[in-house]
Formats: sequence, C-alpha cells, structure tokens
Amino acid sequence: MNKTEQLMTLPSFAESRLANDPPLRAVRAFEAIARLGSVTQAARELAISPSAVSHQLKLLEGYLQIALTERHGRRLALSQQGREYYRSIRAAFNVLRQATEHLVEQEQTRQVTISLIPLFGMGWFIPRLPMFMRANPHTEINVVYANHRNYLSDASDMSIRFGNGNWAGYQSEKLISGRMVPVCSQAFLRLHGHIDTPEQLMQMPLLHDEERTTWHQWFIQQGVKRSPPRSGPLFEDGLLTLAGVQAGLGCALMREPLIMPYLDKGELVKIFDLPIDDGRDYYLCVRQDSEMTQDGKLLQNWLRREAATV
Repeated sequence: MNKTEQLMTLPSFAESRLANDPPLRAVRAFEAIARLGSVTQAARELAISPSAVSHQLKLLEGYLQIALTERHGRRLALSQQGREYYRSIRAAFNVLRQATEHLVEQEQTRQVTISLIPLFGMGWFIPRLPMFMRANPHTEINVVYANHRNYLSDASDMSIRFGNGNWAGYQSEKLISGRMVPVCSQAFLRLHGHIDTPEQLMQMPLLHDEERTTWHQWFIQQGVKRSPPRSGPLFEDGLLTLAGVQAGLGCALMREPLIMPYLDKGELVKIFDLPIDDGRDYYLCVRQDSEMTQDGKLLQNWLRREAATV
C-alpha cells in the first residue's frame, strides 16, 4: 500500500463540521517542516517532539487526502503537491509574522509602517527617503509591499495605493499622477533607430503592463487609425515591465513620475511627450478607524510636500 492509499484510510477532517477549516496546528507544523527542511528542526522551533510534528503532518495529509511529503532514503522531502501547498501558505505565515512583529515593535519604537507598490517604492519613495530620515532620525520607517489586488489585507499605518481613490474605510488623497508616456531603453534605440512618429512606433515590439488595451487607447489618442498588434510580453506589474524595458525587449507605456530616476540617468528614453491618462493615480491613504501617531503625521506631511514638487 503506497502513501496515498494509506492516507485514504485516515480519518478525514473534510467530513467534519469544520470542513472548510484546515487543522491550523497541523498547517503550522507543515510550514515549519517545509521552511526548515526537517522534522527535527521543525520540532525544535515549535518546542514539541519530532513524533508530535510527524503526527501533525499525518493529520494534515489526512485532511487533504494528499501526500505532502515523500521519503528519499532516510530523508523526508516535499512532494510536488507539498511544494505547491507551501508556496501558497508561505505568504500567509509571513503576513502573520510581520503583523506580530509590527505590533510588538510599535509598542517599543516610534515606528511607522507604510505599504506601497514595488515600482513606486523603487522609483519614487526610496530615492527620497534619505531626506526624511536625516530630518527625522528618531522615526523608524517600516516599508512593506501593498497587495494592490487585495487592499483589504493592508494593516499598515498608511499606504500608497493605485486606483481611483475609493477604498472603504480609508481616507485618501491624490499624491501623484498616474499618467503614462511611451518609453524604451537607449540600447533599444541604438538597435532599432530613432522613432519619429506614432505610426513608426506601432511597428516596434511593444510591452504590456497588466493588460493589453492601453497601447490601443494611446494610438487612438494620437490619431493612428490602425490597431496595434496585441502580441508582446504581458507583465503583472510596473516593476516587471521596467525590467523588460531595461532589457531592451521593447517599448512600454510607463508612469513617468516612477521612472524619473531612470530617465534622468539616461537609462530610459521618453519616446514622445504624449501622455495618456487611464483615470488611475497614486493616493496617500490612511485608515479611518485609527488615530495617526505623531511620527505618522510627520511622514504624511513630508509625502505631501514631496509630491507637490513633482
């Protein structure tokens, strides 16, 4: 009898009244095994015996009716399904650890947590952050990712969000424009030559940020009647799109304030100063159900002043 067949004989938690809730202690034990690489190390971290960890693993496998691990000699390794499950739950455990750390540190330090989209952080916030830190050396800044596809999971003191400004439970104010301009790398221009007209740009490889319709809208705005091809790489967010442009893969519509450092250094080239506005901008958001700390207000006011200079 193989391991999967053995699992079918174990009591199934899915048959209980808690059918939608996995056994959380067992999930925690599995996460520790997957992250640390062994039952022994997981047991040491969880302060329980190795046999207890093994029992929790069997419990979870029985609930899922899936073998999450497999034996390679004396070594226990994750199965393919186990690796996939670990990738899925790892982010949730990271959020829990960050939330706990944030709560503890908030009581001990003058910490302000701000969440933001990666490209906003790299292209706009972090290059300016040294100025704030020099002016406010006692304020601790904690920078975390904003899950722009599910802002409801955001528990930061403040966040820089991208959209139309409407998020339930938050007070938002527009910080900087989200208008896009066509850009490419210097290496791309050296390879393809100067681009003089939007019609000529249509013949170039085009990169797409999140969706494939924006280029079509831009060409219509420039009076080009033919539709551009919808081929070309599609990237999940602006940071990946930026990497594609830097690699010389093609031209992309990017939000100018976030790529200004790369334009100033000449790494990227603005092909035309012809922006398109898709109605989405970057907003400074604070929770309506909590009072901002004095250090939070310092950061909030500094962000407003910096945005006014863009």
